[in-house]
Amino acid sequence: MGKIMGAAGPEVGRAAAVRRPGHGPLRFALFAECLLTGVWVVLAALPVITLLPAFAAGCAHLGRHLDGERSTWRDFLAGLREATRSGWRFSLLWWAALALLAFDLRVARSGALPGGPALIAVSVAGLLAVVVLGLRTAALRRPGAAWPDAARTAARQGLATDPGGSLLLIGGLAVLAVAAWQMLPLIAPAAGALAGCAVAVERRARV
Repeated sequence: MGKIMGAAGPEVGRAAAVRRPGHGPLRFALFAECLLTGVWVVLAALPVITLLPAFAAGCAHLGRHLDGERSTWRDFLAGLREATRSGWRFSLLWWAALALLAFDLRVARSGALPGGPALIAVSVAGLLAVVVLGLRTAALRRPGAAWPDAARTAARQGLATDPGGSLLLIGGLAVLAVAAWQMLPLIAPAAGALAGCAVAVERRARV
């Protein structure tokens, strides 16, 4: 019995040693999937109005990848079509809110109104809040679900149950902005990293 245990011990140790390094390739595979997803999201978002549906399809693709489910570019396109059909009105409303807040920021910076610094701060905070709300909505929405319902859940999570996740997304947006400022093509991998961040935030909020 002792000989059997002694022989089994080294085998178990070797098996564990083999398994541990496997986590590195798995993490690298996820990182590569994020970069590829970023390219898909950027290409799908070129019409502008499809930005949120493209981000939703990208997050759904990464979620399936994390869960070990089958997910290909065809599945991404199917998710994109569904999200665009059901979410173009919500996307228009989101863009309209961003345009209004951007206009307010421009007026505040012009000095035409009193209390310019306060108005600038409010406008910037509003812009960040609307962007984060859109990203969180896209990340947690499931195919077939109504976008307004997902937006209400995202707002509740972002303000009450998981404000830290919103701060993480703001950090991801800062990385995206710096990458685009340094070299425009970097926006694609940065967008994939932002989608991965949104998926992580959405799963973090479930716990």
